[in-house]
Amino acid sequence: MFDRLSSLVIALTMIVIAAIFAALTGGDLLAIAIMAIAGFVGAGIIYSALPSAPPDRPGAPQPPAETTPASLLRHPDFAHWVDQEKEPLLGTADNIVTIANDAAVRLLGRHIVGADLRTAIRHPAATDWLARIQGDTPLEPVNLFDFPRPGQRWTMRIAALSGSENIIFLSDRSAIDAADRMRSDFVANASHELRTPLAAILGYVETLQEMNGETDAPTRDRFLSIIEREARRMQQLVIDLLSISRVEADRFRRPTARVDLAAIVRTAIGQLSDSEPSRAKDLVAKLGDITQPMLGDEAQLSQLAHNIISNAMKYGHAGTPVTVELAREGNRVRLLVRDQGDGIAPDHLPRLTERFYRVDEARSRSVGGTGLGLAIVKHIGERHQGQLDIDSEVGKGTQVSVTFPLLLDH
Repeated sequence: MFDRLSSLVIALTMIVIAAIFAALTGGDLLAIAIMAIAGFVGAGIIYSALPSAPPDRPGAPQPPAETTPASLLRHPDFAHWVDQEKEPLLGTADNIVTIANDAAVRLLGRHIVGADLRTAIRHPAATDWLARIQGDTPLEPVNLFDFPRPGQRWTMRIAALSGSENIIFLSDRSAIDAADRMRSDFVANASHELRTPLAAILGYVETLQEMNGETDAPTRDRFLSIIEREARRMQQLVIDLLSISRVEADRFRRPTARVDLAAIVRTAIGQLSDSEPSRAKDLVAKLGDITQPMLGDEAQLSQLAHNIISNAMKYGHAGTPVTVELAREGNRVRLLVRDQGDGIAPDHLPRLTERFYRVDEARSRSVGGTGLGLAIVKHIGERHQGQLDIDSEVGKGTQVSVTFPLLLDH
């Protein structure tokens, strides 16, 4: 098959050759016939070079016709994806909610489907933000403070689709704000707790310096004992801060060492008896003779037992028993410590494991408490898959218990 230009050149060449041949022969009938035949052949060659439209074949793909884009919000795969999303998600068309996943229904109510988006999300910042959806400028995420309840914060962002359709994403930021507040409170409380004994130490040191040795021995000894007490209190606070930091750093690593909880508690009782001789006789141990094997961090479990028992010794009335028990409950073991003190009012119980929280701040300081003891107990218990329970009755005393899973031999 020749292209058009080549066919034309060949046809003209043949006609010219035929004309020359006819002139040489004197223009007889044979020459004329040869010229006619050459012309027909040239025309045929040119015709054969013309492109022909391919015949339609059954099932051959046809060129797509221009159609309106299908709606993503009505696609079944989109609805399936929406149902799998854990955070609230809304699909809107002309600001009307056409689809909402389960999380959005739980947050805003089932009535939102078919409702105007501005009535579905009732918040001043959201209303102003939604009024600018139709603009060409992309919208930045907006914060919804105190939504849907006071103290909570959600963020809202938009993904624009074709036409007037949009996807609205809602994300809960309340936990992040709470963590930020806890960090800020922790730094502020730690600074305050350290500043108080430090101020007392500096004040008494300056007083001693101003006296230039003129003070009498009893006064000097009293000042020095106060300085020592405040320094030890500050030292204990630093130790507790380091302890809670280490426990939090390890909270996602499960202990793998085999330990005997009974031996750990028995050692803690002996150490506290030596350090608190005035209350040693009040300690009543009911640990039994059998071992209580479990997977644990021996140092942390020793600190847990020490904190719970020492709290009972500090806040229980002198001369009343401080009972320490170990008892098996199925596949778990319970460490229980009971004192006979003033007890704690019910409204304080939920906050006892908060850092630096004290029921009676003056009394806690007088007995050397840092406000971190039960917070450390809570974190150690959580790392060891333990369950902490605190029961108290005003005027009768307090009972603190922690249950741990046992390591049972098969």
